[in-house]
Parts: sequence; structure tokens; C-alpha cells
Amino acid sequence: MSTAPQIRIPAIYMRGGTSKGVFFRRQDLPVAAQDAGEARDRLFQRVIGSPDPYAAHIDGMGGATSSTSKCVILSASTRADHDVDYLYGQVSIDKSFVDWSGNCGNLSAAAGPCAIAMGLIDAARIPQNGVAVIRIWQANIHKTIIAHVPMTAGQVQETGDFELDGVTFPAAEIVLEFMDPAEEVDGGAMFPTGHLVDDLEVPGVGTFKATMINAGIPTVFVNAAEIGYSGKELREAINADPAALARFEAMRVAGALRMGLIKNAAEAAQRQHTPKIAFVAPPQDYLASSGKAVSASDVDLLVRALSMGKLHHAMMGTAAVAIGTAAAVPGTLVNLAAGGGLRTAVRFGHPSGTLRVGAEARQVGGEWTVTKAVMSRSARVLMEGWVRVPAEAVAAAKE
Repeated sequence: MSTAPQIRIPAIYMRGGTSKGVFFRRQDLPVAAQDAGEARDRLFQRVIGSPDPYAAHIDGMGGATSSTSKCVILSASTRADHDVDYLYGQVSIDKSFVDWSGNCGNLSAAAGPCAIAMGLIDAARIPQNGVAVIRIWQANIHKTIIAHVPMTAGQVQETGDFELDGVTFPAAEIVLEFMDPAEEVDGGAMFPTGHLVDDLEVPGVGTFKATMINAGIPTVFVNAAEIGYSGKELREAINADPAALARFEAMRVAGALRMGLIKNAAEAAQRQHTPKIAFVAPPQDYLASSGKAVSASDVDLLVRALSMGKLHHAMMGTAAVAIGTAAAVPGTLVNLAAGGGLRTAVRFGHPSGTLRVGAEARQVGGEWTVTKAVMSRSARVLMEGWVRVPAEAVAAAKE
């Protein structure tokens, strides 16, 4: 039995939007874990407490949900006109892998403030009071995110009165601009099939109308009514139904194949983070998970989305970008659920409440494109110091 001491690594545990994760400076990681590979993956799994057959993350920093099983690496950017490089890893809860195929829109809100706290941003770019404009390079998908971070007395302002459904307490508002969010690394065009709506054949399940889009994160949208739902469902209605989860996974895999994200269905097991699967419906009255009443008049449409095989408790930030972008393109299922027509912003209902996201789409040479999507989130440091992991569990990550 090993009695080797644990490895101690500087880290910040931080909430961003409706997610939270463990943030590291790249230079603070063990040398073997500073670059992509088994050592880094194994280290992050042990930090989070995965793989965990009990799905509880008792022996790690994770929270046993897709929203809380996340790690981030930040480093001073070497790219022109950027301040910080942001790399995101979605750690599987019960399987032995880390998915690097996409971004986390919620933790994007924490990347700027965390980079400031870690001393990665040029002091000349940080005002004593006002708004620090942090230029983030999202290294997973090779995109730029602009974070507008409020500053007070030389420090990131974290408290405030901005309320975000899905987050218990108010905080300071951080405005995020996702620049040119379409055409991600793996997916090619914004609509990779060449159509706004396709007939998606799902083996053993059926054929459904689907909008498949690359914007923010690859997402497959289907109509709630066509798959037997109202669009008002909360987490328990989906996550307590293994058969439903299996059907959604089958639809997600079929969409991934049609979008060209995977070559065969077996690859989907190691790519749980992308694409997302979501279902949409016209506005309706419903009760959010907090008990808050959401009126049909409060929203343009309803959206429910799954992340890492489970219905999300609110909405992934990157999926919100996909929703806003798809809503701005007349004829997509998202746009039609919102009533059709030209739109530059949409407010949608999700299990925890509502969220507004703006996007401007236009056609160039017959192809749809979007210049940026904008939404507001918040972020807060929960704990800072060192995270400890057993040395024998990450032997390959040791210096």
C-alpha cells in the first residue's frame, strides 16, 4: 500500500453562470499535465473524483452533475489581441475520460475574472473602477470571447443585484460576447447538413424533424411535441426515466453522425459533451424548479437541453448561444417555435426560469453566418488555495 504524500496544486474553485469548476494556471500544473495527454486527463479526473460508480464525487471536488464536473486551464495568451487562453475539460462522472470537444459557456463568465485573480492579465488593461474588457481565446473551439468584467477599487466586483435563474443568490453582471460563434473546429458550416431543417432518422426510435447547428456548441434541436413532450418538463421528468435518456442519447448520436462530428456510433461514448440534444416548444405557462411561475407572456419559446446524458437544471451557456443563433435564422425549429420571422434576440424558458440571448445572423453568398452572440452571466470565487490529489493516482503527471 502506497504512503506517498499527496501532490498539492494551486487552484481556484469558482462558479461561472450556472456551473462551477476547478481553475488552474497552466504553469502551476505538474509538467507532464501541462499539455494534452493521459497525464492531464488522469489528473483532472482525480481532482473531480471520477470515475465514480456511486455517482456522488465524495472523494473529489466534483458535484456529480454535468454542471459541476469541470476543470479549466488558464494561461497568458500568446495570440495577438487576446489576454488569456482558456481551455475547458468536461470530466465524465462515471467513465474514465475527459471530453475536450467543446466549450462551457457558463464557465466562460468565470474565465476573465479568474484570469485577473491569477495575475494573468496585463495590469494596464485593468481599470481601478469601471469595466475591464478581457479578450479570451477559447482554445477548445478556436474562438474569441469578450468578457466585460466590472471592477471596483482595483478588484473584480463579484457582488451585485444581477439575478440569474438557476443561481440562488444575486451577483455582479458580466456581459459576454461570443464572437463569430459558428463554424467550430469539427463541424464546418453553421448548418453542416446544408439545411435549416432535416429529417433525422434515429435507428430503433423513429424519424424526426431536426435543426442541426454549429454555433456556440454543436446542437441538435427537435420539437417537443414530436417526441412526446410539452417542453415544460423539469429534470425529474426526464432524468428519472432511463428509457427516455436512452432515446435522447440515440437521437444525439444520430445527429452527431449527420453533422460529421463522429465517424461511427461507437465514437459517441468518448464524446459526451458534444453535440447537445435539445427540444423546443412554443410559449406556455409553467412552474420552474424553484417554484417560480413563468408565464407564456414572459418568454418567446421553451427549451430543454441535455448535457452529459442528463437534462440540464437550467441551460448551458454555449447551448444558449446556439438557441439565440438558431432563433435569428427564419425557418429553423427554434425560430418557428418562437413564432418565426426576423429576430435579433430571444428570451426562452428553461427548467430554472428564463434567459435572454441576442444574436445577429445574416446570409452571405447563400450561407447563414452570425457575427456574435451576447448574453449576461455572473461569476464568483468560492474558494482559493491548493487542491490535493494522491501522488500514486497521477504518477504520470508528476514532475
